[in-house]
Amino acid sequence: MSTLTFTLKNTPKQRVDMSPMIVDRLSTMSIAEIKAITLQSGKYQRSVDELFDVYGDPGESMIIRSSCDKLDYVGHGQKSGFISVEGNVGAYLGMNMSGGVITVIGSAGIFAACEMKGGNIEIKGNVGDFLGGAVPGNKQGMKGGTVLVKGNVGERAGDHMRRGMILIEGNAADYCGSRMIAGTIAVMGEAGRYLGYGMSRGTLLLWKMPAIPPTFNDCGAHTLTFLSLFFASMRESDSKFSDPVAVFNRVQRFGGDMSNTGRGEILVKI
Repeated sequence: MSTLTFTLKNTPKQRVDMSPMIVDRLSTMSIAEIKAITLQSGKYQRSVDELFDVYGDPGESMIIRSSCDKLDYVGHGQKSGFISVEGNVGAYLGMNMSGGVITVIGSAGIFAACEMKGGNIEIKGNVGDFLGGAVPGNKQGMKGGTVLVKGNVGERAGDHMRRGMILIEGNAADYCGSRMIAGTIAVMGEAGRYLGYGMSRGTLLLWKMPAIPPTFNDCGAHTLTFLSLFFASMRESDSKFSDPVAVFNRVQRFGGDMSNTGRGEILVKI
């Protein structure tokens, strides 16, 4: 039995809505039915077999090969199973995902993990703006699950984040943790300007001292035992967060954003 595999034939001229292509749905379909699924591409509808070479057996996992950044909504609403992407993906990766695993060997566009509820996403490249954020007009972003990014992320990572964990091995651009409601964002690289802008609760965990906004109060140095539990939970992960060199529990704590409720925190390694 071989894994259900979709190999992109050519880079499409228009963006492609991949939301129908989730493991939950495909696992109960035949290959002929899968090939006949129509995908929206710009103002046109194109069948799966127009865009992809399809082979393998439907089951609990699928692979997208030769992927490109015009494939949007990969893993949208996924509840279970495994999706592996070889290449880049477009916007809204894992939007509204509630379970399962998505792995991207490449980079992702804007709104990755948008309003995600559960499951795990690993992105080996970079990610665009609004990682774990909310779509325009909504007030709650990521609500659960874990996202690991091995590269850099764009602006407003975790915007309106409600719950869950975002782990960033690289840098985070401006407004990281903006309007955060709860949850945890960890950044091993540099963090940009306006960190934690308007956050009401939640934790920003940093390895390097950023420019602390004036609306955050310096609460002094602390030894936090919960960080030992946090790093212990990372031991089995394939990331820099599992490296013993990265472990610490002594931090400088800053409370804010005082322009909001002031119950959020920025924790910086000492």
